[in-house]
Amino acid sequence: MEKLRVLLWGGFIMSLYLVYSQWTADYAVVKKTPTNNTVSATMPRSAQPLQGSPPSANTLLLSDSKPELYSLEQNETNKSTQTPTNLVTLSNDVLEIKINPDRGADIVNAVLLGYFLSKDDTENRVQLLSLSEDSYHYFQTGLLSTENNNNPEPNHQQPFLYIRTSGANDGSKSAIFRWESSSIAVNKTYTLTPGSFEVKLAYEIINKGYSVYPYVQYSQIIKKDAKVERSMFDVETYSFDGGIIFNGESYEKLHPEDLVEKPVMTSHLNGWLANIKHHFVVAAIPEAEESFSYQATYDEGKSLEKISAVGETTKTVFPGGTQKEEMSFYIGPKLQSKLKELRPGLERSVDYGALSFLSKPLFWLLDKIHSFVGNWGLSIILVTFCIKLVFYRLAESSGKSMARMRLLAPRIKAIQERFKDDKQAAGQATMELYKKEKVNPLAGCWPMLVQIPFFIAFYWVLLESVEIRQAPFFLWIQDLSSRDPYFILPLLMGAGMFFQQKLNPPPPDPMQAKVMNFLPVMFTGMFAFFPSGLVLYWLTNSLLSIAQQWRLNKKFGTKTPMGSGSGGDGG
Repeated sequence: MEKLRVLLWGGFIMSLYLVYSQWTADYAVVKKTPTNNTVSATMPRSAQPLQGSPPSANTLLLSDSKPELYSLEQNETNKSTQTPTNLVTLSNDVLEIKINPDRGADIVNAVLLGYFLSKDDTENRVQLLSLSEDSYHYFQTGLLSTENNNNPEPNHQQPFLYIRTSGANDGSKSAIFRWESSSIAVNKTYTLTPGSFEVKLAYEIINKGYSVYPYVQYSQIIKKDAKVERSMFDVETYSFDGGIIFNGESYEKLHPEDLVEKPVMTSHLNGWLANIKHHFVVAAIPEAEESFSYQATYDEGKSLEKISAVGETTKTVFPGGTQKEEMSFYIGPKLQSKLKELRPGLERSVDYGALSFLSKPLFWLLDKIHSFVGNWGLSIILVTFCIKLVFYRLAESSGKSMARMRLLAPRIKAIQERFKDDKQAAGQATMELYKKEKVNPLAGCWPMLVQIPFFIAFYWVLLESVEIRQAPFFLWIQDLSSRDPYFILPLLMGAGMFFQQKLNPPPPDPMQAKVMNFLPVMFTGMFAFFPSGLVLYWLTNSLLSIAQQWRLNKKFGTKTPMGSGSGGDGG
């Protein structure tokens, strides 16, 4: 049975290895077969469909008769890769964006005013969008005519005229841009509201000509950046960094290596596209209840990722008429409450992995406790206490079994000495002793097995939750989402594990005993690079387990590393 204990510890180590494997390879996602079916959408306001099917995303992206959406690497000049000089700035108290009127009046720069690169660096803020020659990450938006003509149109390649920036009574600010041809005029307005990371985009399309103007709306995210190598020494590299597409029910992670082999081409209702990284998300959110064609590609040679959404329902503006279109962007931290309010499903960009069904309630509990105590470290301790309380009866039953096994340790050793040349007979005699004394040797393993999924789930909570990013605890722990700078918590955790082992019956086999004694050392080395919040959780759990097992050992009169206790009935 002691071999089983070692086996279960091995299972626990394997679980930790699976956690580590997520640092280098994110959870696999089953890809859905792309569909070419166009989902009917309710068209807003007075829009009317044209005869025939509207062009697909593939047609719009690849057609020679239209400017390609993915034009940054294919345009005629170096203008698009040069940092613009006449950007228009729009900001509120949490977000600052810059818009380039020379290229589609698109957002090419975004800075989070309340988030800094590191705890000690209060000058450099987190920049989610940027445009430079070597690396860039920004939006491209516009309108495309579904007619086969060569007339200019308000796409991301066209220059817009900056009109003005204005404020409203509710504190919101808007920047207005205008594009105009002989027949069509378009006002493009960005709006920021106080305290919000949402950027609202509104189109006003005015038909000045004598014929119907048919169009579709599109948006896309362009990203070119050096691939970041995953490292267990850098918490910022743990999470998935790349694009995702949401289909209205679930999302698909766009792994570059997969896109190289097979670009994504699909259509969805109530979807959105985004690029996520550790703690932050950049998302383009089309109008709800409309079907869009989604496409994603990756150029491995240029490290260029492109994700687009093109409307599948052709809309029209009749001569002398006006049409309005709206969409939104989210550029900010993965605040689950804010994301869910903006668009159902957007909160799933907070990637808790396969155990999200456990991680979400754990985060909910953590957040509720924090609202009362005001300290995330103390909240982690209290959540650990709650988890321990839930499994108290199971742990107590296990503790009773372990205490009784400690009492039986001399008798088991005597059996092994008696049958040292016959292991089968020794095993049978040991099992008869367990049966006679009503001891279950497996009982001590169940709490550990139960805690494994909670451990992994809580790991992802502490890793992914931006609320805990750079959150202080006390003294030297000033960032619960990063490792302990002085490795004090991992050392305390290792000492706790060692002491906890001493409270349990030792394996009779000397080799097994050596393996068990080495485990605290190995775990200390592994936990040294884990987020300090996670180490705090495991340390607290170990201390609570020690207290419980100490009480049970005293109750049963079993010896502890500090002495012996008094007898008891084990109730």
